[in-house]
Parts: sequence; structure tokens; C-alpha cells
Amino acid sequence: MKKIVVLSGAGISAESGISTFRDAGGLWDKYPVEQVATPEGYLANPELVIRFYNERRKQLPTVQPNGGHLGVAKLEEQYDVTVVTQNVDNLHERAGSNRVIHLHGELTKMCSSRNPNDPRYIVELSPEAYETHVDDLAGDGSPLRPFIVWFGEAVPMIETAIDYVSQADILIIIGTSLNVYPAAGLLHYAPANARIFLIDPKPVDAHTNRPIHVIQKGATEGMQELLQLLGV
Repeated sequence: MKKIVVLSGAGISAESGISTFRDAGGLWDKYPVEQVATPEGYLANPELVIRFYNERRKQLPTVQPNGGHLGVAKLEEQYDVTVVTQNVDNLHERAGSNRVIHLHGELTKMCSSRNPNDPRYIVELSPEAYETHVDDLAGDGSPLRPFIVWFGEAVPMIETAIDYVSQADILIIIGTSLNVYPAAGLLHYAPANARIFLIDPKPVDAHTNRPIHVIQKGATEGMQELLQLLGV
């Protein structure tokens, strides 16, 4: 079975109504990144950071996977599919994708503020417990913090993502500006003979001379076209 790796970004979830961070009117316009997405911001004002992610989490039950997510999941009917996402929502999983690598963490999880990537202290929140509090503690006694890779922190899953991309027969890039590293660099690990597709309604600079089949459409329409091209 041929291997597909899907690299997805905020654009795929935007169609479901989840705010992107970088576009005009996005979340960064409302909350300075330094306050809510850096270790320093968390140390300076943990209450604000906890409240910010509580708000993001409470939005999850109000949104649904869109045709882009569902199209990605449908690829599994004929391919061995790995989704590498820059998104922290759970829409790929809810659409039915079975192997999802979250490069930037997961909104539905909390972790130790002392050792964020220690699996012993990573907690999956149930929807009825999406609101967390600043005095909630991890199993190691440190305050629970969002399981999010903040600016300035290492991306622990990048090596795993590289392993999958380097074995891909097909790489599909959907809804990402390819401006955020290290995720944007994953394209360069695709084998020389891999087919590459890029779905985005806006022009994207892929920073490569490799041939890329561009589908200049949104996630839902773009995935519909790609499924037809691949005969799924």
C-alpha cells in the first residue's frame, strides 16, 4: 500500500470556523503572542494563559470537521496515511484519521509545567472538563499547563514527522503558509520521486524548485479535486 503524508495547517480548520492565528482578524490580533504562546508569558501571567486555552477548548464542541478533514480521512480507504498537523485541534481525529502527529501539541491535553513532554504527566481532558484552573496540579506536583509547543520551545515530534515524510510516495500540503519552521522544512525530506500536491486558495511559496501540483482552492474543494485525481 502506497504511503501518503498530509501536512496540514490552520487553513484546513478555518473552514470549520476555528480562527487562524496569522490572518488579519486572527487570534494574534487579539492576544499578543508573547502573552499567550511563550513560556515567559505563562510565567508572567498563568491566569491569562489558562483562560486563553480554556476559551480555545470550549470552541471545539461547537465546530465540526469539514470536507477537507473528511477527504483526508477518506484517503485511508486506499493508502497508508499519516497526518502531520500544525494544528492543535482534534478535527482530524474526529473526521476519522487514525494516525495523526501533532507538531505543536494538543488543545485537549494538559501536561506538567516542569517536564511538558513526560508522558506520565500528560492528561487528556474530557469535554465536560475542558475548563482548567491555574491551581490544577500535574502528577509531579507542578502546575498543569497546556500541552502546547510554545514559541521558543523545541518541537519534540519533528523527528517522527521527518521519518514518515522521508518514506512518503505522495506528500499533500494543505492549508499551511509554509512559513513556520521546522514544519515548513518537512517538504525537503520527501523522496525525490514523491509526488507533491499543494492545496491552498492563496499563492504559497514552497521554497523549492521541485515540481508541485498546485490546487488553488480551499480545503474542502481542493480535497474533492485531489480525491478524483488519485482515484479515491
